[in-house]
Amino acid sequence: MLIRRAPDIPSSEITPESAYLGRRAWLAAAGVAAGTIAGALTPHEAWARAAARVLGARRDDDRPTPYEVVTSYNNFYEFGTDKDSPKELAGSLRTRPWTVAVDGECRKTGVYDLDVLLKGLPVVDRVYRFRCVEAWSMVVPWNGIELGQLIRRLEPTSRAKYVELTTLLDPKQMPGQRRGILDWPYVEGLRMDEAMHPLTLLATGIYGKPIPNQNGAPLRLVVPWKYGFKGVKSIVRIRFTETQPPTTWALAAPDEYGFFANVNPEVDHPRWSQARERRLGEFTRRKTLPFNGYADQVASLYRGLDLRVNF
Repeated sequence: MLIRRAPDIPSSEITPESAYLGRRAWLAAAGVAAGTIAGALTPHEAWARAAARVLGARRDDDRPTPYEVVTSYNNFYEFGTDKDSPKELAGSLRTRPWTVAVDGECRKTGVYDLDVLLKGLPVVDRVYRFRCVEAWSMVVPWNGIELGQLIRRLEPTSRAKYVELTTLLDPKQMPGQRRGILDWPYVEGLRMDEAMHPLTLLATGIYGKPIPNQNGAPLRLVVPWKYGFKGVKSIVRIRFTETQPPTTWALAAPDEYGFFANVNPEVDHPRWSQARERRLGEFTRRKTLPFNGYADQVASLYRGLDLRVNF
């Protein structure tokens, strides 16, 4: 297999050394802050409280979910349908070396080593709400790059209207793929304007640490205003298309899982209400916010679109 080098990186895209060192200082400060919190907290719970202050959660009650919960309660059907299966079975997934194929309507097609593909792109730290279509939610401190930054590097053509992302297909490593639960490999997609939005993240870590296998290592999609099934994990292919790509869950159950998957409390899943959600670690349910609370930043993307039809 031919492994291509990443495109030449303009100096304007290289993260300044001061910014890089500043990020490391931020992480160190978060660690120090975590160590100063009194009380019977686990290290990750203490870190979460520090992260909420340093990163600035959007609401007072949006404290990050404890690391142990984030990494042990997952949907990753490639490793099984139970929430604890990914943590139990994903540990042997080999995430290095890792390549990503880029094709379709773009100028920088090829097969890239992941580290080379992302080299020089600014790393960001974001605390995002995460809302699952099953009506549970969490708050996660993600690390990664904005998908839009990578897209600009890959130079899509004017015909590129959508971005399709595909998960690794390897039944030997992913036992869930040995069963006909879904039509493998897992495929998701975004409109180009959604993919280019600065909130859309290609995550490589959580809590300032490399992303665990069960959470989608080494590269996964995070779109905080959409339901979690849009967050394709362990990405091995990025394809630019002129037409809307067929996506895994929309093919498997089109009446339940639409292409857009915008969090909408007014559009119920056929089997349960979406009006309320349960934050993991809490007993009471809270109201679900339109676009998961990011309406002020993303609602304009869907002006004139009937979100009951285009769910």
